[in-house]
Amino acid sequence: MRDVYIIGTYSTAFRRWPDKSYKDLTRDAYLGALADAGLENGDQIENAWFGNCGMWADAQGSIRGQVCMTPLVRDGLFPERVPLVNVEDACATGSVALNGAWKDILSGTADLALAIAVEKLYDPDHPERTMSKFNAGIDQQDPQEWHDYYAAAGEKAGKPFEPGPDRTVFMDTYAMQACYHMKKHGTTQAQIAAGAAKNHNYGALNDKAQYRFEMSVEDVMKDRAVSFPLTRSMCSPIGDGAAAALVCSEDFLSNLPQAVRDRAVRIAASALSGGKYRSLDEEGLSRVAAKKAYRQAGIGPEKIRVAEVHDATSFCEIYQAEMMGFCDDGEGGRFVESGATGPGGRLPINTSGGLVSKGHPVGATGLSMVYELSTQLRGEAGDRQVPDAEWALAENGGGVIGFDEACCAVTILHKPQ
Repeated sequence: MRDVYIIGTYSTAFRRWPDKSYKDLTRDAYLGALADAGLENGDQIENAWFGNCGMWADAQGSIRGQVCMTPLVRDGLFPERVPLVNVEDACATGSVALNGAWKDILSGTADLALAIAVEKLYDPDHPERTMSKFNAGIDQQDPQEWHDYYAAAGEKAGKPFEPGPDRTVFMDTYAMQACYHMKKHGTTQAQIAAGAAKNHNYGALNDKAQYRFEMSVEDVMKDRAVSFPLTRSMCSPIGDGAAAALVCSEDFLSNLPQAVRDRAVRIAASALSGGKYRSLDEEGLSRVAAKKAYRQAGIGPEKIRVAEVHDATSFCEIYQAEMMGFCDDGEGGRFVESGATGPGGRLPINTSGGLVSKGHPVGATGLSMVYELSTQLRGEAGDRQVPDAEWALAENGGGVIGFDEACCAVTILHKPQ
C-alpha cells in the first residue's frame, strides 16, 4: 500500500458556540488545518470528505458539505469543482471521513485530500432538537426490537432497562453494560470514577476542552446521578465544534518544505467494523476493528504509547482498554485505577480529556482525536505530552445496534522518534 500522511490537522475548541454557525466552525477548522500544513489555500486539494450528523434538524438534510464550503470557494480558499462526499455515521462520522480521504490517497485517485467534520448540538432556543439528533442514532423504524432486547439484557445485567426523560437512551445502555461488567468482573464504581477524574484533570490542561477543571474520584462519585453507576461527571457534555485533517501521498509530501515534512504523521491503519445485536458476553465490534487495524499496521497493541478512546461515558474507557488489547478482559477497571492510563503511566489514554472533559460534538469527535494524537506524536502537547510517543491509536464508535455501536473506526498513527 502507498504511505499516507497527515500534514495538517486542527480542532476548534469544543464548547457551546451559540454565536457561531456551521459555516463559521467549518471555516475555523479548515483554515486551521491549512495553516498547520503551511498552505495559504487549498488549491491542490483534489477530494474532500465532509462529516456532520445534525444539520438535518436545522433544515439542511442534504449537500451539507457543499453548503458549508461554498463561502470558502467564493473566497478563493477552497478550489472549485472539487468532489465533496457527505458522511454521516453518528459519533464515528469524523473517523469515517478520514477513512475516505485515506482511501483516496491509497488508491492513487488523489495526492491531497481533506477530511473535515462539524457539529452543533447546543440550541438554547430549541433544546428539543438536541434530543432528536441523538435519537437519530438508534433504530426508529422498529424501536420495539431494541426495547425488548434491552429489557431481556437488563435482567441478565441486574439493572432493569428504565429510560428516563432527563437523559438519552444511550446513557442507560452504557449503564447496563457497566453493571454487567461489575457483576461479572468485580469492577467498581470507584474505578469508573478514577477514569473520569483522570480525564477531567487532563482536560484542565487542554485549551481545546469544554470542561477545564480538575476533579477527584470523590468529586466524581458525589456528582448528580444519571443512571447508576454513572454520574454526570462520567458522561460527555453537549457542545459544538469542528475538526479537520489534510492527508497526502509520499510523493506530494516530498515536494513540501522540510519543516512540513518533519511534522508529517503517517496513517499506519484505518479500519472500520459494523455493529450487530450481540450478547453481553460477546466481544464488541471495536475489537474487530482493532484486530484489522493491527494487521494493517503490522504491529500489536504493545507498541501503542498513547491512545484516544470513545469514552461517551467513563465506563467505555475501561471496556475499550480491553477491546483494544491494552489489558486482559475483565481487567479494565483495575488497569485504569492503577494509574496505567494517566500521566506517567504505561499507556496514557485520553490525554485530550476524552469525551467527558474535552467534549463530544458528535460528528467532529473522531477528527479531534486525530488532532490530539498528531499533537502528541509531534511532541507538541505541552503539559499533556507523553514522552517518546511513536505509535498512537484512536478508537471511535457511533450509533447503537444493541450493545454494539453501529459503526466503529480504529486509526493507528506512526511517527518515528
